[in-house]
Amino acid sequence: MPPVKKHHRENHPSSSFNLNRYHLLSLVILVFLVLLLARVADLQLLNHPMLEHEADQRSLRTITLPTNRGTLVDRDGQALALSVPSRDIIADPKHILEANPDFTSPKWAYLASALNISPEALRAQITANPTKHFLYLGRKIELGIAKDIAALHLKGITTEYDDSRFYPMGEAAAPLLGIVGADNTGLNGLEKSYNAILEGKPGQEEYRQDGDGHLISVVNYEPPQQPPTVQLSIDKFDQYTLYSALRDGVLLNKADSGAAVLVKIDTGEILGMASYPSFNPNNYENATPMQMRNTAINDSYEPGSTVKPLVVLEGLERHLIQPNSVLDTSPYVVNGHLIRDVGHWPRLTITGILQKSSDTGASHIALAMPAQALVNTYQAFGLGKPTGLGLTGESVGYFPLHRQRWADIERATFSFGYGLRVTPLQIAREYATLGSFGIYRPLSITKVTPPVMGVRVANPATAKTVVYMMESDVLPGGSGLRAAVPGYQLATKTGTAEKMGTDGKYDGGYVNYTAGVAPASHPEVALVVMVNHPTVGDHFGGSVAAPIFGKIIGPVLKHMNITPDAISNKPSVNAS
Repeated sequence: MPPVKKHHRENHPSSSFNLNRYHLLSLVILVFLVLLLARVADLQLLNHPMLEHEADQRSLRTITLPTNRGTLVDRDGQALALSVPSRDIIADPKHILEANPDFTSPKWAYLASALNISPEALRAQITANPTKHFLYLGRKIELGIAKDIAALHLKGITTEYDDSRFYPMGEAAAPLLGIVGADNTGLNGLEKSYNAILEGKPGQEEYRQDGDGHLISVVNYEPPQQPPTVQLSIDKFDQYTLYSALRDGVLLNKADSGAAVLVKIDTGEILGMASYPSFNPNNYENATPMQMRNTAINDSYEPGSTVKPLVVLEGLERHLIQPNSVLDTSPYVVNGHLIRDVGHWPRLTITGILQKSSDTGASHIALAMPAQALVNTYQAFGLGKPTGLGLTGESVGYFPLHRQRWADIERATFSFGYGLRVTPLQIAREYATLGSFGIYRPLSITKVTPPVMGVRVANPATAKTVVYMMESDVLPGGSGLRAAVPGYQLATKTGTAEKMGTDGKYDGGYVNYTAGVAPASHPEVALVVMVNHPTVGDHFGGSVAAPIFGKIIGPVLKHMNITPDAISNKPSVNAS
């Protein structure tokens, strides 16, 4: 019987394709693709600026690249104000408090000591700002101390670069140079006047960083523009000489304040400008506004007899007097007011009027000319006019330039320095013009290169005659004898002006002056010394300001290598 053949079913995969399922799946994929494309379009087109901004916020950083403040130097290039590296001490109170520090530990105690505060005060500063991430604990800390603080490795305490201003001359030039604030901006003095120049222009760096703060790339870099060095006309030796003599004189006479200004005649450069009281610009925390005042330019006073050489000059120019004229200087009455001199001289020569500082003699000359004549002459020599130096707080004073009506008593007193107010700097410019024999030059606080052209405001021969007459002031019998310097001829004029009190009367004390040029044979410098309200001893310019003048002008002339010009056999000038 033949074998029976068995048929086995072959197990092939069943063809279970479902068209509807396929279409559904395709539709789902298409929907997701459309949603994905829509999302991409939303990110790339619609929200791109916002997202780019957020990305930049997380990764893009911009820092300012500071400049070092420019240096102020004297006429010989010696530093008067310069910047030195320092650090700011910064705290992150939130981070610090999270670390639960022990503020009584030696490290925190050292930090408090370095910042000149108590540990309790340091703790109070930090705990009072628990949510802040930035808090200044100290500004402009000395570099060595800042490095020691960084070495403590206190959590939340960091240091940041800064620079501090240092003034090598200290108090001697502080009111003139001024100071800078915590943000390195000039607050007063030359620091403020030249702030735009001294600041320079900060740079900027823009870079991208990763999530860990590592630099990825620099996007933009603008280097800082360092400021230039500003060279002043000040001579460091002269400045210190002015200040030390002025300080001693103000203290000796127990005066309220004082000022001294030294000008180089042929250029108008200010070689020194000192004020007292003063302050320490390297640590000015306790300085008072009075100490910070630059008395030479901020305060104006009636100039007293320092204007009398101009009265004589105008009288000579108008031929109202001759160099050898003799005037009656007895007391006399003008508009019911008695005009008299401190001493008793019934007759004086023109030279004697300057030597004895005669109010009666000067007033006789003034009353012989129109009132406007002296007004014009005073202003031509720089009285009542701003100097244009750009110094902060400079006073113009008061000057009756356009006054129409003058009483005779007003004209008389105007001739010996009443009825106007000027600054010591203006008087220095007056005498620099006189010392140049009538050439008015603008003043400069920065170094200039001669020659400096000026404007002629007086006949040179007449001006020389007046300067020669002024030599008598420091000779025996002169009011400025105590200003004399052995070996040098000086042409000076002392002055004393009564100050107006709060009640409008002249009972507020005195202002004392000595002004002059040296050496008299060929004037090179003009100097004015002012002492405000001395309260001991005499109150005359010859006894208060003249000794200070002499202590300044002698060292200055030697420092300038000016040969002594005094002639031992020169005849004395007869005053009477």
